[in-house]
Amino acid sequence: MSKNSAPNNNVFYRNQNWRYPKIVKAEGIYLFDDKGNRYIDGCSGSVVANIGHANKEVAAYTKELMERISFTHLSRWTVDEIEKTAKKIAEYAPGDLNHVYFLSGGSEATETAIKMARQYFVERDGVSSKWKIISKWNSYHGNTLGALSMTGLSSRRKIYDNYLINFPKIDQFYHYRNKWNLEDKVESSIKAAEELEQEIKRHGAENIAAFISEPVVGSAAPGVYPEKIYFDMVRDICNKYDILLIIDEVMSGFGRTGEIFAVNHYDLIPDILVAAKGMSAGYTPIGCTIANDEIFNTIMVNGSGHFIHGHTYAGNPLSCGIALKVMEITERENYVENAKKQGNYLMEKLQSLYKYECIGDIRGKGLMIGIEFVQNQKTKEPFSKEINFKTLLMEACFKEGLIVYPGGGSVDGNLGDHILLAPPLSVSKEEIDVIFEKLEIGIKSVNDKLFR
Repeated sequence: MSKNSAPNNNVFYRNQNWRYPKIVKAEGIYLFDDKGNRYIDGCSGSVVANIGHANKEVAAYTKELMERISFTHLSRWTVDEIEKTAKKIAEYAPGDLNHVYFLSGGSEATETAIKMARQYFVERDGVSSKWKIISKWNSYHGNTLGALSMTGLSSRRKIYDNYLINFPKIDQFYHYRNKWNLEDKVESSIKAAEELEQEIKRHGAENIAAFISEPVVGSAAPGVYPEKIYFDMVRDICNKYDILLIIDEVMSGFGRTGEIFAVNHYDLIPDILVAAKGMSAGYTPIGCTIANDEIFNTIMVNGSGHFIHGHTYAGNPLSCGIALKVMEITERENYVENAKKQGNYLMEKLQSLYKYECIGDIRGKGLMIGIEFVQNQKTKEPFSKEINFKTLLMEACFKEGLIVYPGGGSVDGNLGDHILLAPPLSVSKEEIDVIFEKLEIGIKSVNDKLFR
């Protein structure tokens, strides 16, 4: 990949050093470029395309809805599609998470959650010192300044540090690299949960509004997840210190991990749950922040009745309707169960990759699987930045027609290479076989180059 290899046009691309093949059509798990090449979307774009690309039913419904109604502003109007979509999400969400605030994406959703948490305590107590949000290292919660303040991936934050809120952070439930050198995952999960209580005491519970966590880590340390005891303890700690628990399911929500929401793996009921990405499977920009009865009633029924927050496209009826159609298809086609089934099958196949020296750890739930790469399997030493392993592997897989989601910084914010495998939930067993075959060719190619 050469410097300044992006197309010469008027688009402000995200990375000027990437060549950007031009996609002209898509179908199922495949993307097709203008040169006739076919690519397997092994990461659903950015863990978005849950029901696959170019679904004709969604296209037909979108046309019908768009011809009927495309935009209303949520501050003045309501529409059936908005109400029906909120009802369906509330049915999916656990416990009393019954109140859905619609946004345009994940960053807006996590930022909305912390504003909601702050206003809840102000409305409840009149004057409240509770404003800090405890988050974690090896986390990513979005790119807006509030969401980035919660993000613990230093490579994403560094250039903007002067703009960010210095929210407290604790260690991730990252068993492979747990700082206690514990071999038992239950024990490391307990230690990670205990850090929350220690951090609350350090800052004072009277200053903490919420704690935010992903149930399965996405881009910052793909596929990492704790034992159930972690969230059992976290829920109890939050209750004990009068702190709201926010769960970020922007990546994991709507079936990605083999459950409609990943909190179901832990029998966990948060106070606020945020979701996006797979909610509409990429057919429209949308996200949501789901609040429990206590938060909604405190602000909207017994309090001011006015949430001091809003976006132009919040509650867009076209986006809500498309998301509802995606949920209908996901449910009818049993894609959540398929994610569990094909995820287990892929995970079994991936175990054979440990024969390659570069493989450090393979982990995940459903079709949200991370692979971490190392220089030394025994010491877990990461590759140097100069080697740029993640890019080498991405290029090797790209050559085979497989798109993976590369990332880095999982070791110390700077070092650490990994990929996320997250094909559409509609993927078949036969397609999993092809994905694995192409992935192994890519891994073997890079491994042989570095170790032979």
